[in-house]
Amino acid sequence: MEEQSGLSDRHRKASPWPLFIAVGLALAELGVFLDLVSIAIGGLLLFVGCLGGIVSEAGYARTPWPFIGGLGLVLAVVGIALTALYPLGGGGALDLGFRAVSIAVAGLLCMGGSLLGRVVLERQSTV
Repeated sequence: MEEQSGLSDRHRKASPWPLFIAVGLALAELGVFLDLVSIAIGGLLLFVGCLGGIVSEAGYARTPWPFIGGLGLVLAVVGIALTALYPLGGGGALDLGFRAVSIAVAGLLCMGGSLLGRVVLERQSTV
């Protein structure tokens, strides 16, 4: 019967990750563009977390935490570099200071969340 319906045990239903990746990326871009720091940080966190979920769900990684931590490191380095190049309150037509800080903070939060997930959640799953 399963073969007639086209579904088998090997095939799963559609993954919800792409929708949340699109929402996270849109929120991050909106927050960075409009200088809304909390929306930019939340969008970046959603985007990176969903990418980690996809990597884990696809079987490329046992857990999403190292991937999330690595992307967080990339965001933190880029944000800190942009903050060094464009200091806060630098003025001008394109003030990148607060935008760079929001990217750096999102990266640091991703790294912290990755560490927390590795230590706390993986310890709970082995007990």
